Amino acid sequence: MINIDIELGNWVESGVEWLSDNASGFFNGISAGIDSMVTFLETILLFPPAYITILILALIAYLLNSKGRKFFSKGAWKAAGGIAVFAVLGLLLLHIMGYWEETMQTIALILVSAIIALFIGIPVGVYASRHDGADKVIRPILDFMQTLPPFVYLIPAIIFFSVGNVPGVVATIVFALPPAVRLTNLGIRNVQEDVVEASKAFGCTKRQLLYKVQIPLAKPTILAGVNQVIMLALSMVVIASMVGAGGLGQAVYKGILKADMGLGFEAGLGIVILAIFLDRVTQALGISRRQVSQEE
Repeated sequence: MINIDIELGNWVESGVEWLSDNASGFFNGISAGIDSMVTFLETILLFPPAYITILILALIAYLLNSKGRKFFSKGAWKAAGGIAVFAVLGLLLLHIMGYWEETMQTIALILVSAIIALFIGIPVGVYASRHDGADKVIRPILDFMQTLPPFVYLIPAIIFFSVGNVPGVVATIVFALPPAVRLTNLGIRNVQEDVVEASKAFGCTKRQLLYKVQIPLAKPTILAGVNQVIMLALSMVVIASMVGAGGLGQAVYKGILKADMGLGFEAGLGIVILAIFLDRVTQALGISRRQVSQEE
């Protein structure tokens, strides 16, 4: 019997320690950049009185869901009135319960994580859609990222970025990035071949074909990926709090540590309210005005 001891875990640990020792400047730069983005967004969200922020967020939800209908029309209210009222009541409830600062911290963490994940994921998805070889390499990497327990991401994140918001954001980016790549790739590949051929026949360059034909036609699928990225980022807030990330996740984590049912339930309810609000808003991005006109 062949007895082979592969110390894969030790190799990975050695690699992480080597990177930590030899690329500390690089990781410090990333840490400073992410921390600045989170702090900036938190400041913007917490600067106005809570009631103003609630009205702004409700108005954004209303405008996105009404999709260009007349502001006070019956159709606009039917399509967007529900989410606008929900946003006002839900966020007002969080404010009254004393979770306003945590709610805005959570939104800042989710937005920063989602923006960076999309900034990386969409170009990678475009590249994979145009190169079959790259797609074959990228796909198993995405499988690995999605199936590896998210707690595992926290270990190297702590080694590279210490504790606080930054390791939480980095772990969230790794966990939430795959749908952006997959759905961008899928959307562009599903553009009808005859449309692509007709565009080439009319003299489209590769850049024009991508930006004026493939991406516009793949937009609903790409925006579905945006929705998935944001939802996955939100699902990481409690796990990220274990490395010091703030927000509602930290309140849930405190509730677990103290066996405080009330604290855990209130903060968990806040996460649910945010999830419904962000889901409806990002879903509205994927509905085109043409679909609205057809429905009407």
